[in-house]
Amino acid sequence: MATFTRWEFLQELLLGCALPTAQQGLEQVWQLLLVCLLCRLACRAGVPVYMKHLFTSAGGLYVLYQFFEFHMMWVVLLGLLCYVVLFLCGHSSSRGTFLSLVILIYMLLGELHMIDAETWRKMRGSQMVVAMKTISLAFDLDRGVIPTLPSPLEFMAYICFAGNVIFGPWISFTSQRAAMEGRKMSFPWLFKIAGSWVKCQLCLVVSTCVAPYLFPYFIPLYGEELMLRNNDRNKRSILFLQWLHAYENAVSFHYSNYFVSYLSESTATLAGAGFTDLKDNVKWDMAVSRPLNVELPRSMVEVVTSWNLPMSRWLNTYVFKSAVRLGTFPAILVTYTASALLHGLSFHLGAVLLSLGFITYVEHVLRKRLAAIFSACILSKSCRPDCTHENKKCWWVYGINVTFSALAIFHLTYLGSLFDTDMDNMSAEQGYMASHTIQKWAELNWASHWVMFGCWAFYWLI
Repeated sequence: MATFTRWEFLQELLLGCALPTAQQGLEQVWQLLLVCLLCRLACRAGVPVYMKHLFTSAGGLYVLYQFFEFHMMWVVLLGLLCYVVLFLCGHSSSRGTFLSLVILIYMLLGELHMIDAETWRKMRGSQMVVAMKTISLAFDLDRGVIPTLPSPLEFMAYICFAGNVIFGPWISFTSQRAAMEGRKMSFPWLFKIAGSWVKCQLCLVVSTCVAPYLFPYFIPLYGEELMLRNNDRNKRSILFLQWLHAYENAVSFHYSNYFVSYLSESTATLAGAGFTDLKDNVKWDMAVSRPLNVELPRSMVEVVTSWNLPMSRWLNTYVFKSAVRLGTFPAILVTYTASALLHGLSFHLGAVLLSLGFITYVEHVLRKRLAAIFSACILSKSCRPDCTHENKKCWWVYGINVTFSALAIFHLTYLGSLFDTDMDNMSAEQGYMASHTIQKWAELNWASHWVMFGCWAFYWLI
């Protein structure tokens, strides 16, 4: 590729990568989109409710088979196991906690014993969605949000809902029940689907075709002359290139997440979920991710919230609030640990999520302390217009916020360096090893962790 001119590269990017990638993406999901549309039409039809549940369950099972073939039984088995547990614990007030332990044991057995790791890894997303749905249902039953356990058919329609059983996102049982009522198929509904689909295809192209070559072809920083210097400069140049490569990996990983997020918006909305009732008006406003808040963040707290909005809401509602009586910091650790366990036994994912837990906590308490000292709007989250801070729009307030934004991008680059193409080509068993994570972070001198420790020490000093 080094012999390509930039014009030739752009042509190859469009014809050799972007168009085939978009076409391949459509080929892989067109049946899922069709089933979502059929489920939407079935919910709009004037048939009994049990027929809607039956058709929705059948549609979800069909798409599970299309993606996982007969391995789909492990996803269905998890759902059936959860329903049996909820039925047997019908008079308990701790169904949420007990079911969470059952799911954790099932996930660990699946990772380690029941099936080969590569196959299990392919189903991990669906397993995670089913686990989140059933746990939220259990806690809602405990809290009285849902008065009685749904019927087996209604439960299957919930966990096998074609709109989110493959790519997510998580939706509550009450949202699923509202979707089954079949809101009117309107132009705003159609525009929402079309907009999310276009965005998901653009993100797929950026992740696959643009991000891996972000610097070599658009910013000529990889020339051989940069490497042919004296030893000291050579070491600095190598470290600089490693950080650029880490940023490329991070951007590619980010846009692959946005691709899944917008795709899940498309499928869920197409199937009839993801709306807000505003009196006589229905607003199709499902949002799974906010890319701008991740790429140009105010803080790491904003990043972890905007990365996956439904999952962030799920973790806050059913994990953090349940564990907050242990204290804020322990509750944060429990929340990120729960997220890591849901994502599976992957060392690099666990390391990233737990590191995020420490980074976000240190950033939150430090900015809270600085905001109190200077009476300034420099908290991790934007202040309300009627906040009591004296300094709101001073130049130095903007400067502090921009500094923390740059620090967040630095942390994201460091954490995203793990998600490179080498990791994609590794087997699932190798992915669980710590050597890849240690090697990547050691190449960057553990910089993000040292900065986090420095911020924590500064917090205690002031």
